[in-house]
Amino acid sequence: MNQALLVIDAQQELIEGNKAEESVFKKDELLNNINTVISKAIELDHLIVFIRDLDVAEGKGMGFEIHQEIKVPPSAKIFDKKATNSFYGTPLLEELKKNQVEHLVIMGCKTEHCIDTAVRAATVSGFDVTLVEDGHSTTSNTILSGEQIIGHHNKVLHGHYNVDHFSMVRKTEVDLFQPLHDSNR
Repeated sequence: MNQALLVIDAQQELIEGNKAEESVFKKDELLNNINTVISKAIELDHLIVFIRDLDVAEGKGMGFEIHQEIKVPPSAKIFDKKATNSFYGTPLLEELKKNQVEHLVIMGCKTEHCIDTAVRAATVSGFDVTLVEDGHSTTSNTILSGEQIIGHHNKVLHGHYNVDHFSMVRKTEVDLFQPLHDSNR
């Protein structure tokens, strides 16, 4: 089965924050976990795709770039998006289909926006998804803490389905590229 790692909006300013916004919850753990899963994907020769949001740091400069502590492999694909949905207006779906990907492992920022949307869009686009439980993050808002938002999304996206395809939530430490979807259909 062909698989891909999709790292969404893991950008310098989004993770570190700026004058108007705090850094994401458990940023050091997030960065470490992203690098761990990238290493696994490289070892297994899986496609690695990074998505950058053009709204971050006004789409330019160091703040826009993938976080400096993330080890981006030279073979990785990098696409920029204008919308919350990583599939909208980008070559992502075409790239995944070209590589005959059936299973996506998803990580990145922000949980309640681009991560939630990517998981749901991927399942309706024909992919089984593994959302990395400790591989996505966000900031607190006026109602919920970042930790609560992450916990809520891990709960509601585990088992989220769209008839033929669904998402599972699993920790970095397990074999994420050994999907359990078929045994749970």
